[in-house]
Amino acid sequence: QVQLVESGGGLVQPGGSLRLSCAASGSIFSIISMGWYRQAPGKERELVAIIISGRTVYVDSVKDRFTISRDNVRDTVYLQMNSLKLEDTAVYYCKIRSNSQDYWGQGTQVTVSS
Repeated sequence: QVQLVESGGGLVQPGGSLRLSCAASGSIFSIISMGWYRQAPGKERELVAIIISGRTVYVDSVKDRFTISRDNVRDTVYLQMNSLKLEDTAVYYCKIRSNSQDYWGQGTQVTVSS
């Protein structure tokens, strides 16, 4: 079965940067979208960024700070995170949607603290 493996999380000071990666262990056919979600304690999981129909969409709180990109050959999606704030602290999950099902990563912790 296909699995999504995430990496790149960690502890960073406010204003710092991190780059998250999410790679599929096998080929996924008919990809519709690739995106990143996050969930903080006591809060609902929210969409952070997504690539769909050749476009990129971001939640307002990360616009101009985060950048989502993809590698179509390797079925890999990235999230470049700059100017990190305390409120960005959360577990980040990647998701790939195909025409048949959704695939989720295991989650990676991002902690922004001084």
